[in-house]
Amino acid sequence: MLEGLRVASQNWIGRTIMAVVMGVIVVSFAIWGVGDVFRGMTTSRLVKVGSGEVSVDSFRNAYQNELRRIQQRLRRAVTNQEARQAGLDLQVLERLITEVALDQKARQLGLASSDETTQQLLAKEKVLQGPDGKFDVERFKQIARDAGFTERGFVADQKSAYLRKLLTDLVTNGVEPPRLMIEAIHRFRNESRTIDYFVLPVSAAGPASTPSDEELKKYFDEREQTFRAKEYRKLTALVVSPTSVGKPGEVTEDEVRKLYEESKARRFGTPEKRDVRQIVLKTDKEAEDALARLKGGMDIDALAAELKLNPKDVNLGLVEQRDFGDAKVGAAVFALAKPGLAEPVKTAFGTVISQVKSIAPAVYTKTFEQAAPELRVEIAAQKAGPEVRRLHDAIEDQRAAGKTLAETAKGVGLDVRVIEAVDDAGHDKDGKAIADLPAGPDLLKAAFASDVGVDNDTVATRDGGYVWFEVNAVEPARQKTFEEVKGAVLEAMRNEAAQKALAEKADELVGKLRSGQPIEDVAKSVNAEVKRATDVKRAARPDFNNPTIVQFFDVPPRGAGSLPGDAGRLVFFVKDSTAPAFDPLSIESKTIAEQLRPALHNDLLEQFVGGLEKALNVEINQKALEAATGTEKEQ
Repeated sequence: MLEGLRVASQNWIGRTIMAVVMGVIVVSFAIWGVGDVFRGMTTSRLVKVGSGEVSVDSFRNAYQNELRRIQQRLRRAVTNQEARQAGLDLQVLERLITEVALDQKARQLGLASSDETTQQLLAKEKVLQGPDGKFDVERFKQIARDAGFTERGFVADQKSAYLRKLLTDLVTNGVEPPRLMIEAIHRFRNESRTIDYFVLPVSAAGPASTPSDEELKKYFDEREQTFRAKEYRKLTALVVSPTSVGKPGEVTEDEVRKLYEESKARRFGTPEKRDVRQIVLKTDKEAEDALARLKGGMDIDALAAELKLNPKDVNLGLVEQRDFGDAKVGAAVFALAKPGLAEPVKTAFGTVISQVKSIAPAVYTKTFEQAAPELRVEIAAQKAGPEVRRLHDAIEDQRAAGKTLAETAKGVGLDVRVIEAVDDAGHDKDGKAIADLPAGPDLLKAAFASDVGVDNDTVATRDGGYVWFEVNAVEPARQKTFEEVKGAVLEAMRNEAAQKALAEKADELVGKLRSGQPIEDVAKSVNAEVKRATDVKRAARPDFNNPTIVQFFDVPPRGAGSLPGDAGRLVFFVKDSTAPAFDPLSIESKTIAEQLRPALHNDLLEQFVGGLEKALNVEINQKALEAATGTEKEQ
């Protein structure tokens, strides 16, 4: 049962839920929890966890809190049925079980925290700080109330949360990705292949035979659902959103450039990183002596070893400027034009001496000129908020007066959009995707749940706007007759036969390549031209799509294969394969290690928690769970 709780939902709502719920075990214990206002009121036990339990009331409260946050994030209502289908109920239950299990383990190990320490930690939480960066009492009270706590209860809950965090830190502290894993990923990323290939045209399959009417009818009968007409709906939509209302032409270039400079590292590339070593000296005398020895040529790692400092505290690895807890230290490190010693910085903990070993420069994927158009639209959308609210209120007034969307739009100086026919996937009757469909899947879901003549709720857009819509007509789904689709059936049969014949021919040619025949001779036999692609890596490139590149690496060097292509079937031969030497001290290797570390820690924590729950003999009251989630009535 507990393994099933850990299976994440695969749909888009599930991924959103996963982003909100998962990670709470390690990172987010400290702010969001189950309100103590519900504790002590347990009517029945939902889960027994060792000597502890999860009550039905605490589960319901946590579930409703998570559901509310997801609705706020999605900017639309999410029904209990949708949430359960996405696995929210089981994920919340797993989180509560984990918290109870970790609390018991913390007590078993004798972990404790004083009220003073807890208060100090809370004061450092950014979410509890005001604009001045200081602890905001009113904000603290508001967050405690929103989470269903009294102030004292909130502090007590956070004390437990910090202890859980301490326990999970103890589990992962010092765990680093093994060199073998880093080397394997390095090779995976950097292996380069030379591919010789040619395209076997469809004509190589030979002329297609014309099937009889009986064969066509049999093919149709076996695949009848393939030739079914979908349900289509005619819609009228009125859109009011920051993007539709905003006026990009009124945004100045200075505003655009300011936003670009502020966000380019985050949005349009990779920010500069520096490989930093850092030591902290308590007294000025110690700092002066250390600085003199470093300027004299002593290696900072050797000095740290002499001072008996923890290497993990000294070697910060590749860091961005924003990664420094003290902004002054970060500014000093990134003020250096080249690797070397940064200016010492005095902090509350002592004098910080930093040394930059290497610099990984920032890489930007878009210049200012390339990014300016979208930034201009974004700024205009931000300025359009008041106008969006004004139009929203004006439209609601007209709708309340019984006017149609067309009349309402005319009254506020806007135009409606009429969509003549759309299916539930957003395609027209020709199977083409309808461009710029307002609110996308959310509008389709609402429209296909509605009917002609129904007064519908607005649908929220992703940029904070609104879509009003009417269903004008419904064309029901139906099964097309054989006579209607006879031409399409003939085309489908011919294509299927041609692809089968082409694949067989390609397999024959691949066999010749594997037996040692030169690709030039094999290609010549089918009047094809050999081309060569060099420096092919497991990365996107304009001449091949990702599935094709995957196939190139699925065969060994000097191997061959084939796969479907746009103009026929691509036959290829892997001429050679090379990989650069692995350097564990390179910037790339350190970056790989940084990327692996969180995943490795998460895997370790999952095993630890799973083992802990097993040892505590977790027992779930299935009937109570069904009653709490409402599934009992549905069965």
